[in-house]
Amino acid sequence: MINKVILVGNVGKDPEVRHLENGTAVASFSLATSETYKDRDGNRQTRTEWHNIVLWRGLADVVEKYVKKGQMLYIEGRLTSRSYDGQDGNKKYITEIVANEMKMFPKGNSGSGSADNYEQKHAPVESTVSEPDLETDDLPF
Repeated sequence: MINKVILVGNVGKDPEVRHLENGTAVASFSLATSETYKDRDGNRQTRTEWHNIVLWRGLADVVEKYVKKGQMLYIEGRLTSRSYDGQDGNKKYITEIVANEMKMFPKGNSGSGSADNYEQKHAPVESTVSEPDLETDDLPF
């Protein structure tokens, strides 16, 4: 089975980074991806999707130092869903992309159009950071 997500989009807000009691860093932020198409009347339309991104350990440290709102990123990871009890007492559900790879584009490439054709519009990737694969021996299945 495969659970893999690849996104290229713009950071929606400055990342929030927290450190767990054991010192492990966790970063989260929203990422916007846009699709441009023509409607029935030939008018250009843009549809934006927002994705919740989570990065751990070394990737979280890089995000904390270098990633800002509006920056274009390449994110690769897996789709996860979880639930929690909200402040109002109701169960809340969230879908996130837990990233294991991130590529940052050079400054000046953020916010300059759709990610659909980013390869033609943008310079090569400035830096790439990957997390090593985590051990899966402790999975409950």
